[in-house]
Amino acid sequence: MLPSGGETRHRALRYSARPLSSTPIQPLENRAFLALIVLVTVAFAWTLGGFLLPVFWAVVLAVLFSPLFRWFERRLGGRATPAALLTLGTVLVAVVVPLVVLGMLVTQEAVGVYQRVASGEIDLTEPVAAVERLVPQLSERAQELGVDFDQIRENVATSALAVSQEVASRLLGFGQQAVTFTLLLAVSLYVMFFFVRDGEALREVLIRALPLGDPRERRLFTKFAAVTRATVKGTFVISAVQGAIGGVAFALLGIGSPILWGVIMGVFSLIPAVGGAIVWIPAAIYLLAIGSWGKALILAGIGAGIMGTVDNALRPVLVGRDAGMPDYMILLSTLGGLATFGFSGLVVGPVVAGLFLTVWEIFTEEFGPADDHPTAPGVPPGPATEVQVDDAPPSGAEAA
Repeated sequence: MLPSGGETRHRALRYSARPLSSTPIQPLENRAFLALIVLVTVAFAWTLGGFLLPVFWAVVLAVLFSPLFRWFERRLGGRATPAALLTLGTVLVAVVVPLVVLGMLVTQEAVGVYQRVASGEIDLTEPVAAVERLVPQLSERAQELGVDFDQIRENVATSALAVSQEVASRLLGFGQQAVTFTLLLAVSLYVMFFFVRDGEALREVLIRALPLGDPRERRLFTKFAAVTRATVKGTFVISAVQGAIGGVAFALLGIGSPILWGVIMGVFSLIPAVGGAIVWIPAAIYLLAIGSWGKALILAGIGAGIMGTVDNALRPVLVGRDAGMPDYMILLSTLGGLATFGFSGLVVGPVVAGLFLTVWEIFTEEFGPADDHPTAPGVPPGPATEVQVDDAPPSGAEAA
C-alpha cells in the first residue's frame, strides 16, 4: 500500500529537519570543501604570478596613505571615491614622479661614469701609485715579498671598468624594460585605489572569513599595519635623508656624479649595520691618495658625524619602537627579505618577522600559562590548591 500524500509530506519534513551534522558524511564534506578552498586559493595565487608583488606594494601604499585618505574623506563630506582619487593623485605627484625623474638622472650619471672610467679620465689606480710615492719603503718591502704593484694597478683598473659597465648596463636594461615597469606600476596604483577606498570593508570581510578568531585577526592586521608604517617610514626616510646628505656633500666637494653616489649611499642605508659608509669611506681614502686632504677630512666628518648620527638617532625611533621588534630581528629580517624577495624584501622581511613575533605572543598568552600547572592527560586543569603540612604527626586518637 502506497503512503498517502500527507504521510509523504510528513516524512519529507521529518527527514529535512534532521541536522546535517548528524549524518556520517558531513565531516568528509567539510574536509573536501576545505581542501577545495586551499586548492582554489593556491591556483589563484599562481595565476596572479608576477603581479603578487605589485599587489603587495598596493597594500603597502594603501596602509601608508590611509590617514591622508581619511582626511580627504572628512573634507569632502564622507565621499569615498573622490577622496581615494585625490589620494592616488598625491601618490603620483609626491612619490611616483620624483622616483621616475631620479631614476633617469641616475641612469645618465651611471653611463657618464662608465665612459669616464673607460676613457681613463677617472684613474682609480692613482691610490696605488700614491702609496708607492708616499711610502717607498713599503713598495720596496712589498717587492721583496713578491707583491707586484703593476699587477695590482691592472687588477684595480679592470675591476673598476667591469663594475661601472655592469652598473650602467643594469640601469640601461631597467630603462629598456620601461613598458613592463609601467604596467606593473599601473597595476599597483589601480589596485591601491580600491584598497584605499574599500580598505575597512575588505578588512572586515577577511576577519569574518578567516577561522582564527576575530580578536587574533584584528591583532594581526594591526601588527601588519604598524610594521609596514614603521619599516617604510623609518627605513626609507632614513635612506632618503642619508642619500641626500651624501649627494650634497659630494657635489660641494666637487666629486663627480653626486646624484648617482647619493642614490647608492641611500640604497646601502636601507640595510641596517651597513649604511652609506660603504661609499663615502672609499671616496675619502681616494681623496687622501690624490692629495686632497682637506676634502677627505670634510667628507669623513660629514659621513661619520652627520650621516652616522642620523642613522643611529632615527632608526631606533622610527623603526624599532613603532615596529615593536628588537634591532637584531630587524637586521635579520631585512637581510633575509632582500635575499629572498629582492628590493621588495626590505618591507616583506620585517612584516613577516613582525607577524611571526605576534603569532608566538598570542600563542604564549593563550596556551603558555596552562603549562604552569601540569595535569594528567585528558583532565582539564583545575585551580591550584594549597596543601598544608602539619609540623607534628597526628596523635593516636586523631589518627584513629
